[in-house]
Amino acid sequence: MFMLKARPKPVRIDPARTAVVVVDMQNAFASAGGMFDLAGIDISGAAPAIEANKRLLAAARENGVPVVYLQMSYKPDLSDGGDISSPNHHKELGMVMMRERPELHGKLLIDGSWDWRIVDALKPEAGDKVIRKSRYSGFCDTELEAYLRTRGTRYLLFTGVATNICVDATARDAYSREFWPILVEDAMNHSGPDFNRQSTLWNFENALGWVTTTDMVVAALRTEPAEALPT
Repeated sequence: MFMLKARPKPVRIDPARTAVVVVDMQNAFASAGGMFDLAGIDISGAAPAIEANKRLLAAARENGVPVVYLQMSYKPDLSDGGDISSPNHHKELGMVMMRERPELHGKLLIDGSWDWRIVDALKPEAGDKVIRKSRYSGFCDTELEAYLRTRGTRYLLFTGVATNICVDATARDAYSREFWPILVEDAMNHSGPDFNRQSTLWNFENALGWVTTTDMVVAALRTEPAEALPT
């Protein structure tokens, strides 16, 4: 067990039962010319979040902590995006933009497209797990839970975008499934006003999990194990 400095208080985690979950670090959400950028959403926070992820993922891999990538994705025919009866059809940004702007049809979050790809700086490496999802939560109709259960994973370090949407949705579901959700705040970027970020962090710090930083995770992985506690 390792002691990880976090808010509201330090938490002991077992690296052998921990995974880093990188949520939607795709061109759509983090690159100029991607979906968020085209929609006028400020992506200036993406670059520092990418740099934080690079440091965190390097430390995780060096210490044998699995890295799981979640990747928002739709089939070219949008058959997994939901029909008109689905709230996803009406609310998910890519679905909405492709209907309202015909020149974008087939280009946002579509399997194999540039927009869909994970940013070059954070490309998955051998041994990493990539899990495709078509809803905000990475637990919705995916293999994520089965993959984590098979490995005996309990502690989840969340990074990615958007703090207040897909990270939030996935980490909330993790909490309800008895995983320990820990948000790495500087390795994430939010959408919309900053109060969205603040609200998500407050909720996890006070009710749903823990909040930490990349430096704290790296330091914890490089320290001697703390005294073990029952898990």
